[in-house]
Amino acid sequence: MSTYVYGIIRASHSPLGQDLDGIGDPPRPVRVLREGELAAIVSDAPEELRPKRRDLLAHQHVLDEAGADGVVLPMRFGSASPDDDTVTRVLAERAGQFLERLQALDGTAEYNIKAHHDEDAVLHLIMSSHDDVRSLAQANREAGGGTQEDKVRLGEMVAAAVQKREASDAELLHQALVPIVRAVSAGAQSTGWLANLSCLVERRSAEQFLTAVDAFRQEHPHLELRVNGPLPPYSFAESPSSEQAEGGTAEAFGNAAAESG
Repeated sequence: MSTYVYGIIRASHSPLGQDLDGIGDPPRPVRVLREGELAAIVSDAPEELRPKRRDLLAHQHVLDEAGADGVVLPMRFGSASPDDDTVTRVLAERAGQFLERLQALDGTAEYNIKAHHDEDAVLHLIMSSHDDVRSLAQANREAGGGTQEDKVRLGEMVAAAVQKREASDAELLHQALVPIVRAVSAGAQSTGWLANLSCLVERRSAEQFLTAVDAFRQEHPHLELRVNGPLPPYSFAESPSSEQAEGGTAEAFGNAAAESG
């Protein structure tokens, strides 16, 4: 049976709860594999591993429980190796990389911020700040709606202005976060969000961070922000120099599995 890996901790990390359950149906008991200064939080892996809600939540819960008593280097959902021996071998081979990341992430948590426009508020801003858009909209109203060509032209002008505003507001949010967090990582863009930013925040400064985000929200009421956290520092598990031949932290156990296969 293969070994599922939740995260990596220092061997000196506080013991985990005896009855901590992991993924699977029924849930697999969580255990710890130690190798030198490091340890891996693992369980037996189900025969079929799929991103079901129950298992995603179980993965998150294990990391939350472990992170309550010290720094954890989180693995992405689905990280597995052929067996326990492969896990401990990877810990030994990558000890320097893992220890560097644990030290870098000590005392931190990740907060994710997604931003989008309040549609009515941003349209008001565009009308008040773009004379050409405002003039054409007024001309169309006075002409009973305007021609189809004028309507299309107005729509294109508004869309272009909104797109430009999205880019500038995304940069505005990014620049506001940089001074108050340890690091910022831009996530994948998706429909409906003008910014998707992950922040590495000192746990002791989390309250000040959230206060600053709320102040930014009040200063820019045309922006709607969704904050999620504290989370394990998934977005910062890789060091800035991890794009190297042997692959990054997240790929370590998968690569070992492939080599063993």
